[in-house]
Amino acid sequence: MRPLQRTLKILKSTSLYALLAIYLSPFFFVLINSFKSRREIISNPLNVPEIWSLDNFINAFHRMNFTSAFFNSLVITIFSVVIIAVLSSMTAYLFVRTNWRFNKIMFFAMVAAMLIPFQAIMIPLVQIYGGLNLLNSRWILIYMYLGFGSSFAVFLYHGFIKSIPLELEEAAMIDGCSRLQVFFKIVFPLLKSTTLTLIILNVLWIWNDFLLPSLVLISPANRTLPLTTFYFHGTYTSDYGLLMAALMLTILPVIIFYALTQKHIIRGVMEGAIKA
Repeated sequence: MRPLQRTLKILKSTSLYALLAIYLSPFFFVLINSFKSRREIISNPLNVPEIWSLDNFINAFHRMNFTSAFFNSLVITIFSVVIIAVLSSMTAYLFVRTNWRFNKIMFFAMVAAMLIPFQAIMIPLVQIYGGLNLLNSRWILIYMYLGFGSSFAVFLYHGFIKSIPLELEEAAMIDGCSRLQVFFKIVFPLLKSTTLTLIILNVLWIWNDFLLPSLVLISPANRTLPLTTFYFHGTYTSDYGLLMAALMLTILPVIIFYALTQKHIIRGVMEGAIKA
């Protein structure tokens, strides 16, 4: 059985590496073509560049106004993620520690709201906020992300807070802590793994989101990186090298972020599975 097991293991590893190569091949083609001129891409798009040049990246950086778009995405992502994490954890704590019927109704309503697709409400949402002249604002977009992201966050925090012993909070309150101090000094630090997982998932979602910003942000000065890349593509449709470089500039920050934080995602999911 040992030679057979070894052969099966080799076949399994080979298949996984082949699937990985197939999955990464589009990214590889975008990467190598971002260093080529338009003429070289058209003549042979599958070969590596004859001369590795950064001209496409430099031109794309300036023409797409990368600094402004990156700043907009950064501000929207940071504020949205922080507000979702803090307010959702406080809401879940209130739902768990106060035995009110209204809290149970609200919790189940938030869980049920997760089943509603965004596409079903996006037109009424734009009509209402457009009628109130509240569109074209980064802060309104952050407010909408809070509304769409809080249901899942509350649901996730709710399960973790239930596993925290109530005796820890009672001991802190005997020592003179208020309910707010108990939450931020005792409960919230214990939710570190959940918070890190939520932050990473929300960063990947909000940073890469295109549909909601395209409905809210009208002015070019407020556009995020995905929006800027979309309009940049419409302007330089025939300049393939410039487009590839713009795509690489757009996805590079989130790839670096995910590469640096993937171990926290795995650890958070594993801890959640153990506690569940």
